[in-house]
Amino acid sequence: MRKLLQGLQHFQSSYFPANQELFEQLADGQKPQVLFITCSDSRIVPHLITQSGVGDLFIIRNAGNLVPPFGSANGGEGAAIEYAIHALGIEQVIICGHSNCGAMKGLLKLERLRTEMPLVYEWLQHAESTRRLIQENYSDLKGDELLAITMAENVVTQIENLKTYPVIRSKLHQNKMAIYGWLFEIETGEVLSYNPNTDEFEVPQTLLSNIPDELYVSTSAPPIAEAEEVAIVRKHNSGNLPPWLSSAQAQRIYQGSTK
Repeated sequence: MRKLLQGLQHFQSSYFPANQELFEQLADGQKPQVLFITCSDSRIVPHLITQSGVGDLFIIRNAGNLVPPFGSANGGEGAAIEYAIHALGIEQVIICGHSNCGAMKGLLKLERLRTEMPLVYEWLQHAESTRRLIQENYSDLKGDELLAITMAENVVTQIENLKTYPVIRSKLHQNKMAIYGWLFEIETGEVLSYNPNTDEFEVPQTLLSNIPDELYVSTSAPPIAEAEEVAIVRKHNSGNLPPWLSSAQAQRIYQGSTK
């Protein structure tokens, strides 16, 4: 607590005075550009990862970065999604999973949680689609490889769950909504972004500093690189795979979810 109080004192004596005009503007209302849905894990700091400022992100956090399908739960996730899209007019959504996710580890051993952590068990029922997909399609995998695939597939599943919300479907129908799936690698700081056109997780455009801007998809949200440009980057970075992925694991994720 002492560290937090010292931080609060620094904020009030230094950061706030230097940015007082911004806070005065924000006091009249918020206009975030992106809805950022991610895990409650303390190692995931959305503003740090994206280097965004106060008021830029509308954030939803829970164990496993889950989006319960519309009508399946009356919790805060659905209400926050509806408010972000309808009231705040947000048109960009990022669902961000991460390496070594405890919720995904729990999902792979769900029955053990029934008596030990019954509330966590009930919450992870919202990830049943992910659990069943993994069980029925990746039964040959184990350990870190299985966990890596689970994290990737879960992000894709949550994107599909998000599309069940009427407010989201309406915006998608009007071509006024973009949804992005990210995987954040804690050990390296690398981010992979899901490309629905290729069904692959690829290096986001914002990390491809050596590729000319004109080669990228034009979008105001954190964009996804074209497959050809990603291939170039993979060729040059083939020796720098995240430590939690072997070459075989990386290939399995980079080539997409279940075929």
